[in-house]
Amino acid sequence: MALAETAIGEASSVQALAEVRAGFLGKKGSVSAVLRTIGGLSGEERAAVGQAANQAKERIEAWAAARKRALESADRDREISEYKLDVTLPGHAPPRGHLHPTSQIEREMCAFFAELGYGIEDGPEVETDWNNFSGLNFPEDHPARDLQDTFFVPGGNVLRTHTSNVQIRAMTGRKPPFRFISPGRVYRHDLDGTHYPMFHQIEAVCVDEHVTFADLKGTLFAFARHLFGESTEMRFRAHFFPFTEPSAEIDISWGGRWLEWGGCGMIHPQVLLNCGIDPERYQGFAFGMGIDRTAMIRWDIPNIQLFFDGDVRTAEQF
Repeated sequence: MALAETAIGEASSVQALAEVRAGFLGKKGSVSAVLRTIGGLSGEERAAVGQAANQAKERIEAWAAARKRALESADRDREISEYKLDVTLPGHAPPRGHLHPTSQIEREMCAFFAELGYGIEDGPEVETDWNNFSGLNFPEDHPARDLQDTFFVPGGNVLRTHTSNVQIRAMTGRKPPFRFISPGRVYRHDLDGTHYPMFHQIEAVCVDEHVTFADLKGTLFAFARHLFGESTEMRFRAHFFPFTEPSAEIDISWGGRWLEWGGCGMIHPQVLLNCGIDPERYQGFAFGMGIDRTAMIRWDIPNIQLFFDGDVRTAEQF
């Protein structure tokens, strides 16, 4: 018994203690070996040896349990001393999310126009032919009405191809002067490094009695410099849009080349008439551009598809 007590007391770890205990109480342990000999003893000897062996077993179990508690307590104290925790320090904050770059640039665009007194108008993404095409002076044979350019849905409606549909909704039954923007998602059959079937666009409209093309250019130059810096290079190219006359495309210098940023022009008199506005008294301008493409120019992103592939490594950079 003294040997068992000494061996248990000298065990330096829980694992070492388990090995010492097994040496006495395991299947091949010394106490178990004594118990296996009881069958060959006489009645009196069997009782005496069995009682002594059971007592030894109980004492060894008690010593082992006490030693295990002591070892575990010592291990715990050592860990606490090695890894001290100052509970008065602030904890680690969970990672914070942030806006997608497209959302960031859209909010900045809206804030710019809000400072100029523009309101924000909204419209549905599933639109009627009138609001998306006919009301904007698109002829029946215009290529934009083809299946290869536009997503059609049952009932003769379309997924809007531009946010210009909001022009018709917002101007109809409304008396000028007014100015508003309409940001939102639009859809077209288009896919390459600078185009995507679903993208984001912003439209700006200003209608009053004395609005000119000079007002349009001044607004666009101020807008571009706000987004891209004072040294921004921008040019206007004569173009054709059914809903503006005269019309132009806007290019921004990007990556050593000119990149189309958007379209603009003076609102076509027929569009004003379609909305119940007298074109002899009122005139206005409208322009629109891709929000995603604006983000590409702003942060020099090489491919628009990076905005839509869902890779968080892209968003984490902004």
